[in-house]
Amino acid sequence: MQKSIHPTAVIAETAVLGDGVTVGPYTVIEDDVTIGEGTTIAPHVQIASGARIGAGCRIHAGAVLATEPQDLKFNGEKTELFIGDRTVIRECVTINRGTMASGKTVVGSDNLIMSYVHFGHDCVIGNHVVVANSVQFGGHCEVGDYAVVGGLAGIHQFVRIGRYAMVGGISRAALDVPPFVMAGGHASFRYEGLNAIGLKRRGFTPEKITRIRDIYRVLFQSGLLLSNGLEKVRQEFPEEPEVMEILDFFSSGTHGRKFIRPFNS
Repeated sequence: MQKSIHPTAVIAETAVLGDGVTVGPYTVIEDDVTIGEGTTIAPHVQIASGARIGAGCRIHAGAVLATEPQDLKFNGEKTELFIGDRTVIRECVTINRGTMASGKTVVGSDNLIMSYVHFGHDCVIGNHVVVANSVQFGGHCEVGDYAVVGGLAGIHQFVRIGRYAMVGGISRAALDVPPFVMAGGHASFRYEGLNAIGLKRRGFTPEKITRIRDIYRVLFQSGLLLSNGLEKVRQEFPEEPEVMEILDFFSSGTHGRKFIRPFNS
């Protein structure tokens, strides 16, 4: 496949573009950039040094990728942004590269990142994630595979969103969101039930969905302290992957973790 580079695009000599890459008018690609085969880059895109972009991606007009992190501690050190294969980045998305805290920002494969989304430095975004328009992520956030984040949500730095979770639009997400659940709210960010429809669409059996729902009833609706609820889950539920994933999520991490709770807690 032949590359297609518009004559007004500015591409550094050291940038490495794979076969079949298309670059639109007035796009700027700096040095120390690699772009996988078949990726399409629209007009007026900036891709800064340190970007590692996979194959088959579609990057729309006005996106700005791998620019310096918005962190007062950053002192020009060499860091990177990794974007997987087949990810779609819509208009005016901004993604900063990492700081020395981790050295990189990571966005996985097969994601849909809608217009005006911002990922701060050192974020780690999984695969098959959908982020709707104008969501803003602080630095060091983590998002698991198949998560969905609704439009205009604000995600506080260091917040984790588990696999298959859904965060509602216009939410102020300052608490960790465990796997498989829905969360939302602005004045009070809270647990809003199981993401049952999303789980069904992804092939979870009714038995698995019931087991996950029963676990969260213990954790969020039994009246137990969270630590006691987790111990009850360990004792009463089988060591199956979804059970262990929930337990691991609550037991892992640093930065004084706080988790969503029901509205009335």
